[in-house]
Amino acid sequence: MNVATKSPVAERILEIEESATLAMAQKSRELQKKGIDIINLSIGEPDFHVPEIVKQAAIKAIQDNFSFYPPVAGFPELREAIVKKLLRDNNLHYKPDQIVVSNGAKHAIANAFFAILDPGDEVIVPAPYWVSYTELIKLAGGVPVIIETFITNEFKVTPEQIEDAITDRTRAFIFSSPNNPSGMVYTEDELKEFARIFAKYPDIYILSDEIYELINFKGKTASIASFEEVHDQVIVINGLSKAYAMPGWRIGYSASNLSVAKAIQKFQGQMTSGANTIGQRAAIAALELDPASCVELQNMKKAFKERRDFVVNRLQEIDGFIPNYPDGAFYVFPNVELLYGKSYDGFTILNDNDLCMYLLNEAHVALVPGSAFGSPGYVRFSYATSMEKLVEAMDRIEKAIQRLS
Repeated sequence: MNVATKSPVAERILEIEESATLAMAQKSRELQKKGIDIINLSIGEPDFHVPEIVKQAAIKAIQDNFSFYPPVAGFPELREAIVKKLLRDNNLHYKPDQIVVSNGAKHAIANAFFAILDPGDEVIVPAPYWVSYTELIKLAGGVPVIIETFITNEFKVTPEQIEDAITDRTRAFIFSSPNNPSGMVYTEDELKEFARIFAKYPDIYILSDEIYELINFKGKTASIASFEEVHDQVIVINGLSKAYAMPGWRIGYSASNLSVAKAIQKFQGQMTSGANTIGQRAAIAALELDPASCVELQNMKKAFKERRDFVVNRLQEIDGFIPNYPDGAFYVFPNVELLYGKSYDGFTILNDNDLCMYLLNEAHVALVPGSAFGSPGYVRFSYATSMEKLVEAMDRIEKAIQRLS
């Protein structure tokens, strides 16, 4: 009898891509182990330290023996702190039982997709998008439907594009503002138009990824959940990794209508149970900080703005790069297609992946290709590192580009 050879791993794993940002970070670490001085502009984590009051809250939680299993959806005090934060910062009205605390915002997104998607359901995703969106959709049995945007329109999707993409299989729409990887920020008026469209389709959920909301250089970040006509359709995703410089603490959360929140809690109860206790107790202290008056948070935002201006200005001076001018987050997403076809030492750049490998090997600077974010022809610069490293990185990149012909 002939027996077909079966893959050693599940098909669902074979069908998803490895995280490009984590893969580039891993390549950087491997080269660093060989003694090569790599400047890593591929990873999206603040290079600042956690506010002291948050550290002290974590220390106190250890001393107070918060070492037992927490409630699946999070400590009541933390859920209440999130409710107060959403009202204070976003003018959003939720109750604690509509909040689920997770192991980071990525986990919150995964929870939401598994809670709302059936096999074959479509999710509309504007590109460029964060690398994990499409893969999490596929893991949950859904089908990503990509809408292209370009630097010429600030990487913003239009209401007309959204409505054109809606079918009878559409179950959700996911976007981030401020955006990863472009740093684009939707205005309140633009989100109002989105709300007008989705109000006509009450069965479509809107996943609003607001993890970068406090890193906005033009003012307050608007939330689509603030529009009453779609409030119950919105699943707000947020966390403490970016604004509070706590990526390693792994605390994120979702806010949604009660039915979705219960489904998320049910799913998380089987997958991971509650998020780590020490991080949760520290998160309470973090969320009680008013961002407008917290010196550490304001200094971090000021530094990011200065770095943004520096990187954009330098890129404008290097032939082949056409940078955008981001209003938030800590990324620049320049177009690099003018560099296609150029060569050095027998290596020809044919696409954004080639350019990233060229700069990694020749300039020893790690970037992420735009194709990983659904937007080939671009590369992502993360300026979440010191100005000293950014100066050196841009000098190296400029010299490497000058070698091309």
